[in-house]
Amino acid sequence: MASSAGTIPENPERRGRVRLRRAAVMAVPATLVAAGLAVLTAQGALGVQFAISGMPFTVTATSLDGTGFEQFGNLDNMADGSPNAGDTGGQVLVVTSAIKNATLTKLCQSVDLGGTNLIITAGGGSEKVTATDLTTDSTELSGNAAFRNIEIGNDASTLDKAGVQGPIGVFSQQADTVHIGSLRQTNYATTAGVFKLPGLNLHFGESGC
Repeated sequence: MASSAGTIPENPERRGRVRLRRAAVMAVPATLVAAGLAVLTAQGALGVQFAISGMPFTVTATSLDGTGFEQFGNLDNMADGSPNAGDTGGQVLVVTSAIKNATLTKLCQSVDLGGTNLIITAGGGSEKVTATDLTTDSTELSGNAAFRNIEIGNDASTLDKAGVQGPIGVFSQQADTVHIGSLRQTNYATTAGVFKLPGLNLHFGESGC
């Protein structure tokens, strides 16, 4: 059947890829639990409502301590027509986590701009980086994690440790506290209610964090 005038028919192959990504959200946190990893990430109390650039950035810290931890799978979306969309339909499958109150030691964040890296460091002295309602979305992560009073297998819409709820029917986990040593992440978005960065240093360099 011919489409109506001025209407571009939807590409069935692209639609199928987007549906597969939505379905894959269900499995992401389960994989993380099996690997014994946790992450300083989330789309949370403030909510990542903005369109992401589609450019990943690296975050590292020698240690992270947090109270009120939640984690679940989600999708981030780029702006319409983004040059970084590729064949993804402008969507990125992420692990969303929220930490109500967080403290980080020797934070480093870098983004590859093509030939050079924009690097931000903070919290390397006596004062540590602190954040409230910290939220970030990640696609890769590693570290040595420990939890207190962890709950695994919750419906993401019922989470209550950090004041953030995820999509209904999605697998999730939460804990009263989290400690992560040697944290390393690939992120697409971060928000925070308050983000204090003592000893902040921003510069360009050949290599990232």
